Amino acid sequence: MKKKLGLLIVSLMLTLTASAQFEEEKIYVAGSLTGLDLNYNGNNGFSFGVQAKAGYFFDDAWMMLGQVAYNHSGNETVPDYIAVGAGLRYYIEQNGLYVGVNATLVHTYRNYNDLMPGIELGYAFFVSRTVTIEPSVYYNQSFKSHTKYSTAGFKIGIGIYI
Repeated sequence: MKKKLGLLIVSLMLTLTASAQFEEEKIYVAGSLTGLDLNYNGNNGFSFGVQAKAGYFFDDAWMMLGQVAYNHSGNETVPDYIAVGAGLRYYIEQNGLYVGVNATLVHTYRNYNDLMPGIELGYAFFVSRTVTIEPSVYYNQSFKSHTKYSTAGFKIGIGIYI
Protein backbone atom coordinates (compact mmCIF):
# COMPACT_ATOMS: atom_id res chain seq x y z
CA MET A 1 0.00 0.00 0.00
CA LYS A 2 2.83 2.40 0.84
CA LYS A 3 4.51 1.69 -2.52
CA LYS A 4 1.31 2.47 -4.43
CA LEU A 5 0.80 5.71 -2.51
CA GLY A 6 4.43 6.73 -3.10
CA LEU A 7 4.16 5.95 -6.81
CA LEU A 8 0.96 8.00 -7.04
CA ILE A 9 2.59 11.01 -5.35
CA VAL A 10 5.67 10.84 -7.61
CA SER A 11 3.45 10.56 -10.70
CA LEU A 12 1.40 13.58 -9.66
CA MET A 13 4.53 15.63 -9.00
CA LEU A 14 5.97 14.78 -12.43
CA THR A 15 2.70 15.68 -14.11
CA LEU A 16 2.46 19.01 -12.30
CA THR A 17 6.09 19.84 -13.04
CA ALA A 18 5.70 19.17 -16.76
CA SER A 19 2.45 21.09 -17.18
CA ALA A 20 3.78 24.17 -15.40
CA GLN A 21 6.42 24.68 -18.13
CA PHE A 22 4.05 25.06 -21.08
CA GLU A 23 2.78 28.59 -20.55
CA GLU A 24 1.71 31.37 -22.86
CA GLU A 25 4.49 33.85 -23.80
CA LYS A 26 7.35 31.47 -22.94
CA ILE A 27 10.29 31.25 -25.32
CA TYR A 28 11.85 27.96 -26.42
CA VAL A 29 15.39 27.36 -27.70
CA ALA A 30 16.76 23.95 -28.74
CA GLY A 31 19.44 22.21 -30.70
CA SER A 32 23.15 22.96 -30.88
CA LEU A 33 25.45 19.95 -30.95
CA THR A 34 22.90 17.81 -29.15
CA GLY A 35 20.28 18.17 -31.88
CA LEU A 36 21.38 14.84 -33.35
CA ASP A 37 19.32 13.67 -36.28
CA LEU A 38 19.77 10.05 -37.38
CA ASN A 39 17.49 9.01 -40.23
CA TYR A 40 17.05 6.74 -43.21
CA ASN A 41 15.59 7.34 -46.65
CA GLY A 42 15.74 5.48 -49.96
CA ASN A 43 18.49 7.58 -51.54
CA ASN A 44 20.97 8.41 -48.77
CA GLY A 45 21.08 5.43 -46.47
CA PHE A 46 22.07 6.68 -43.03
CA SER A 47 22.96 10.31 -42.42
CA PHE A 48 23.83 12.68 -39.58
CA GLY A 49 22.49 16.18 -38.99
CA VAL A 50 22.48 19.11 -36.60
CA GLN A 51 19.45 21.31 -36.01
CA ALA A 52 18.73 24.53 -34.12
CA LYS A 53 15.20 25.63 -33.18
CA ALA A 54 13.53 28.61 -31.57
CA GLY A 55 9.89 28.93 -30.61
CA TYR A 56 7.27 31.04 -28.90
CA PHE A 57 4.20 29.87 -26.97
CA PHE A 58 1.26 31.93 -28.19
CA ASP A 59 -1.06 29.85 -25.99
CA ASP A 60 -0.49 27.51 -23.04
CA ALA A 61 -0.31 24.42 -25.26
CA TRP A 62 0.58 25.87 -28.71
CA MET A 63 4.02 26.93 -29.92
CA MET A 64 5.18 28.55 -33.19
CA LEU A 65 8.56 27.19 -34.18
CA GLY A 66 11.39 28.17 -36.54
CA GLN A 67 14.36 25.97 -37.40
CA VAL A 68 17.62 25.76 -39.35
CA ALA A 69 19.45 22.51 -40.06
CA TYR A 70 22.54 21.05 -41.68
CA ASN A 71 22.62 17.44 -42.86
CA HIS A 72 25.64 15.39 -43.91
CA SER A 73 24.72 12.52 -46.20
CA GLY A 74 26.11 9.04 -45.78
CA ASN A 75 26.28 8.67 -49.59
CA GLU A 76 29.18 10.35 -51.43
CA THR A 77 27.05 11.01 -54.53
CA VAL A 78 24.42 12.91 -52.51
CA PRO A 79 25.48 16.40 -51.41
CA ASP A 80 25.08 17.77 -47.91
CA TYR A 81 22.16 20.14 -47.49
CA ILE A 82 20.94 23.07 -45.44
CA ALA A 83 17.31 23.64 -44.51
CA VAL A 84 15.09 26.32 -42.99
CA GLY A 85 11.56 25.77 -41.79
CA ALA A 86 8.61 26.79 -39.68
CA GLY A 87 5.99 24.84 -37.81
CA LEU A 88 3.54 24.43 -34.95
CA ARG A 89 3.60 22.19 -31.90
CA TYR A 90 0.72 21.18 -29.66
CA TYR A 91 1.72 20.02 -26.16
CA ILE A 92 -0.42 17.63 -24.17
CA GLU A 93 0.13 19.52 -20.93
CA GLN A 94 -0.51 16.66 -18.53
CA ASN A 95 2.43 14.52 -19.65
CA GLY A 96 4.89 16.41 -21.91
CA LEU A 97 3.96 14.66 -25.17
CA TYR A 98 3.78 16.90 -28.22
CA VAL A 99 2.62 16.66 -31.82
CA GLY A 100 4.14 18.93 -34.44
CA VAL A 101 3.58 19.88 -38.06
CA ASN A 102 6.10 21.80 -40.14
CA ALA A 103 7.25 22.80 -43.60
CA THR A 104 10.94 22.86 -44.50
CA LEU A 105 12.77 24.26 -47.53
CA VAL A 106 15.81 22.08 -48.34
CA HIS A 107 18.67 23.39 -50.51
CA THR A 108 21.97 21.90 -51.78
CA TYR A 109 24.80 23.52 -53.67
CA ARG A 110 23.70 21.69 -56.85
CA ASN A 111 20.60 23.93 -57.12
CA TYR A 112 18.33 21.29 -55.67
CA ASN A 113 15.39 22.78 -53.75
CA ASP A 114 12.57 20.82 -52.15
CA LEU A 115 9.64 21.86 -49.98
CA MET A 116 9.04 19.14 -47.39
CA PRO A 117 5.98 19.17 -45.11
CA GLY A 118 6.36 16.97 -42.06
CA ILE A 119 4.87 15.60 -38.86
CA GLU A 120 6.55 14.84 -35.54
CA LEU A 121 5.68 13.08 -32.29
CA GLY A 122 7.91 13.72 -29.30
CA TYR A 123 8.26 13.95 -25.56
CA ALA A 124 9.67 16.80 -23.46
CA PHE A 125 11.39 15.12 -20.49
CA PHE A 126 12.28 17.79 -17.92
CA VAL A 127 15.67 17.28 -16.27
CA SER A 128 15.34 20.63 -14.47
CA ARG A 129 12.71 23.35 -14.26
CA THR A 130 13.64 24.77 -17.69
CA VAL A 131 15.80 22.16 -19.48
CA THR A 132 14.43 19.15 -21.39
CA ILE A 133 15.69 16.14 -23.25
CA GLU A 134 13.42 15.69 -26.26
CA PRO A 135 13.35 12.43 -28.18
CA SER A 136 11.03 12.36 -31.19
CA VAL A 137 10.09 10.42 -34.30
CA TYR A 138 9.23 12.24 -37.50
CA TYR A 139 8.30 11.93 -41.15
CA ASN A 140 9.08 14.50 -43.86
CA GLN A 141 7.36 14.16 -47.27
CA SER A 142 9.34 15.20 -50.37
CA PHE A 143 7.53 16.95 -53.23
CA LYS A 144 10.42 16.21 -55.63
CA SER A 145 10.64 12.44 -55.23
CA HIS A 146 8.68 10.55 -52.61
CA THR A 147 10.70 7.32 -52.90
CA LYS A 148 14.15 8.93 -52.86
CA TYR A 149 13.89 11.89 -50.50
CA SER A 150 10.94 11.41 -48.12
CA THR A 151 12.48 10.78 -44.72
CA ALA A 152 11.45 8.94 -41.58
CA GLY A 153 13.70 9.25 -38.56
CA PHE A 154 14.44 9.56 -34.88
CA LYS A 155 16.13 12.54 -33.25
CA ILE A 156 17.04 13.62 -29.76
CA GLY A 157 17.78 17.13 -28.61
CA ILE A 158 18.00 19.44 -25.65
CA GLY A 159 15.45 22.20 -25.19
CA ILE A 160 15.39 25.25 -22.93
CA TYR A 161 12.11 26.90 -21.88
CA ILE A 162 12.65 30.51 -20.83
